[in-house]
Order: sequence, then structure tokens, then C-alpha cells
Amino acid sequence: MVEGIEDLIRFGEDSVREFKSIRIQGKRVAEPDAREISDDFASAANASGTTFLFGVNDKTHAIEGVPFDKLEIAETWLRNICNDSVKPALPATIRKIAARNSAGEEPEMLARLFQQRSQTRLVCFDEQVVSQAEAGELLAPLYTRFRTELSSADDSEFLRKLHFIAPDVDGVMRPTVAGVLFATEHPESYLPSAFIQAVCYRGVERNADYQLDARDITGPLDVQIEEACRFVERNMRIAAIKNPARIDIPQYAMNAVFEAIVNAVAHRDYSISGSKIRLHMFADRLEIFSPGGLPNSMALDEIGERQFARNELICTCLSRCPVRKRFAEVRRERIMDKRGEGVPVILSASDRLSGRQPEYKLLGESELLLSIYSAPIDDRKKLREMIVSSGETINSGEKTIKVSGETIKFGCETINPAGEAMNETINETIKSNPGISLVGIVEKVGKSRATVARAVAALKEAGCVEYRGSKKTGGYFCIL
Repeated sequence: MVEGIEDLIRFGEDSVREFKSIRIQGKRVAEPDAREISDDFASAANASGTTFLFGVNDKTHAIEGVPFDKLEIAETWLRNICNDSVKPALPATIRKIAARNSAGEEPEMLARLFQQRSQTRLVCFDEQVVSQAEAGELLAPLYTRFRTELSSADDSEFLRKLHFIAPDVDGVMRPTVAGVLFATEHPESYLPSAFIQAVCYRGVERNADYQLDARDITGPLDVQIEEACRFVERNMRIAAIKNPARIDIPQYAMNAVFEAIVNAVAHRDYSISGSKIRLHMFADRLEIFSPGGLPNSMALDEIGERQFARNELICTCLSRCPVRKRFAEVRRERIMDKRGEGVPVILSASDRLSGRQPEYKLLGESELLLSIYSAPIDDRKKLREMIVSSGETINSGEKTIKVSGETIKFGCETINPAGEAMNETINETIKSNPGISLVGIVEKVGKSRATVARAVAALKEAGCVEYRGSKKTGGYFCIL
């Protein structure tokens, strides 16, 4: 217990101390209003230091407390306000204090103590020191790439001005969050959640039984972005049309995927522990979960029009990192342009390819989900109709060709309209008869065994059907 805390509360509020009641419903803070608190915090930032005590009634001075099992919810809510809603972001020290109420009981009380480190500049989270790291652990090959002609030749001075190192409370120079993220080979050793979990599933369900590929992507942030894009490029399926030359139709627009991954890495909340970026691929969609909610001043429907940077230093560093591997349709020289064009590219490029707008969804107040929908490459008829009827131009590599052909090439199998109809018939037969054998399909379709076998193989290759069970008793099932 902080000595004399009850006396401070009994004396009431003053110019450097404010009380706030807090009410939590489920997994969210219902009261007070987040915008009101962000305004109070912004005003307090102009003072030399203000203490906000949450869990104390500002009228009665009664210690109401915060339920013990809700402390993390309250802390995350306050941190998001400080990082997202107050510009520049407001550094804060969090303390959980046990204080007795009027009945002599000890309810939990969350105290947020704001301490201005400078009258002219506040330290954002990506510039705060990582206490368990040493300055000497930053690797020269990784940080020297940020040097310019005007940079100091002295490494220590250069890193300090780059804000890759800073003094801790004892004056010892230590790496900052950004320094660890860009200048160590394994940032997750210091920040355990600083990596991307990538998983590719067969079908449309998040089911470990249907997992095709999985990888925890680590390394400096620019390497994580590049490797995450490689993961998507390696696992997505490609359809094609002939008109008369082959034109690839990817499952996802890689320029949209690139921008989505860059945004997730650049704008996630690195202060939230235990929550990493998750990149999950399905047959019909790509999902990217990014820790951290939106600023309270921004709504989901404004995300394509407005711009915000949770991590200014991280964004600056990404704008200086080159795009080392060329991905289809990605023509940028640097990873980030800082002009706010990322979200518009995600929306327009994905909509143009799939015919469906990507969707942003806020999960609680601490995670943002982006869903990018697949081009309908598993539905050959729909794909052809969409492309032919659109009359749009499709870019493939360096070629730009207007689509109007009649034949779709799916994987290695060229499908003509008659063959396409056969595949649809077989697909419907399997859907209506789960577990049906190849002999059963032949009997129902009325075609030769060889014809049916080729069509079933094509559907398996496309990820539309799968065989389950033993060779003698197993059968085919639809997974889309």
C-alpha cells in the first residue's frame, strides 16, 4: 500500500490530483467515456505532472475500487487512450494500489500516474527503453543501414539521436523498443509478442486438422514484412485465363496484402503483451489480426480517409527500409510511404480482384481484424463471368491485357466449358452424398471412370474436395 494514500484521497482533488470512478461490464469499460478521459489527459499533459486515481468517486471521495479480475481490462483501456487518443502519445506509469475503504476493506484501486519527461517532447512507447536489454546487443549491420551523410560517426551518439537507445531511470543507456525491433535478430527475445503467426488452412474453418502450412515469422520488422508476404505468395492459389496468352489471376492482390501487413506491423500496439500479429489464410479469405484498437477519435468507416500513426519512430524507420524482394504489383522503393495511401490501396485493389470490399472489424477494444476476400478462383464459372463482364484491365507482371477470353486455365488443368460443367456436376454430387466413393460418383454421373477420376483429381487440386478414411472404406467430401 502507498503510505498515506487514504489521507490524499480524503483531502480531495487539487491541481495535480484527480479522481475517477470506473465501471466495467463484461470485457469493456462502460464508464467513464473514453473521449472525456482522453481530453482530461491531453489537458494534464500541459502541466508538470498530474495523478489520476481510478476507482475513487470524485464527489464522495469513496474508494470504490476496480475488481481484481478486471484490472487488466482497465489497464489496457487506459493504455490505449494514452497511446492512441492523445497526440503526441502520453507516457504513463501504471500502479495498482490496495487501499482500504470506509468499511476497512481493501478493494483494488488502479492509479495512473502521468509524468512528463520533457516540457517540449513526450516519449512514445516505441521510444521507451527495454529494461532487460543492453545497448551492446544492438547489431551494427542492422542499425548502420539507417545512417545518412549527416549522421554522427560515433555509434553511441548516432543511436541516441536515432532514438534506438535512451537512458533508463538510473541513467544507463539501453535499447528502446524501436531499437530492439529493428537492430536485433530476434526481437521476440526481449518483446515476446513481437512476431507474426502465419497459418494457412485448407477450407474455410480455423481447424488444426486442416492446417496446410504454419510459421512463426521473426526477425527485424522489415524482414517480418517480407517473409509474411512470401508466406502468402507461396500458399495462395493461382488461376489463369488465355486471351490468347496466359494471364495469371492470383487469389489475392499482392499489393493489397503488402500494404495490409505493413500497416499491421507499423501500427500495432507493442505495449500489449501476449498478443501477436496473426495472419491466417483460408480458401475464401485472408485474415490479419493486429493488437491495439483504433484511436477513440477515429471510427471504422473513416479508416480509409483519415491517417494516424501509433508508432511514429517505427513508421519513420520503415519509410527508410528498401523493399528488397519484388512482389507482383508492388512497385514501391521503400516499405512505407507515410502518405496515408495504404488503406485505399487495400480496399481498391482487393475489390477490383475479388469483387468484394475488404472489411475492418474491431474486436473488443484491443484488436483490429482485417478480412481480405479471395478472388473466386474455386468457382471457375463465377470467375470467368466476373472477369469477362467487368470489361476491366487486369495487370499481370509487366503485361496489361483486356480480358475477354473463353477458356480458363486452373492450375495445370485447362478447363473448357463442357469440362467445367462436368466438374460442377461432380462437385454437387459429392456435396449431396458426403463420403461417396469414386465408383458411386461414376454411377450417379454416368460418365467413364477415367473421366470422373480426372475431374475429381482437379477438384482435389483446387482444394474443393478431399478424400477421408482408408482406401477401402473412405470417400470424398466437399470442404468449400
